[in-house]
Amino acid sequence: MEDSYTTAYTWFDNTPVGSLDISHPMVHKTAGGAGTYEDPVTIAVGHSLETGSDVLDFPAGTRIYLPDVRRYFVVEDTCGDGPTPEEGPCHSGADEHGNASIWLDMWIGGEGESASFAKECTQDVTGVRTAVFNPADNYEVAPGYGVMHDGECDTGYGSERVTK
Repeated sequence: MEDSYTTAYTWFDNTPVGSLDISHPMVHKTAGGAGTYEDPVTIAVGHSLETGSDVLDFPAGTRIYLPDVRRYFVVEDTCGDGPTPEEGPCHSGADEHGNASIWLDMWIGGEGESASFAKECTQDVTGVRTAVFNPADNYEVAPGYGVMHDGECDTGYGSERVTK
């Protein structure tokens, strides 16, 4: 269990904008997922190009459980653009937001929703939150497909890990 600075990205601010593209597909070909252990939601992590190749802060395929949204995630995307992503958000700077050592950027969707609702949900899920790396498969998952679904932003469960 680790404190992480957790942010979110949507269909409206993905790269490229208005797409479901991901950089390191593992479970999905595009961003998505229900949030169950079997179908985790895409999550982006910081990365570095210092070595000349794209090196993720956590290996693609790493599963993470975020109790505050009661969803499982899988590392499938990179957070941070440009020629030196290691100098910007996601790869560094988590500690500037409280007692966090890592930065995670969860996919919350947004296609079919208003940009203002997507932005509001992004703000609601942003903050220092508990992250469980390589979790067991028996944690409670909130109902609904993904974090933003059916006109709701599913967050606010806290840091307690509830088992099935």
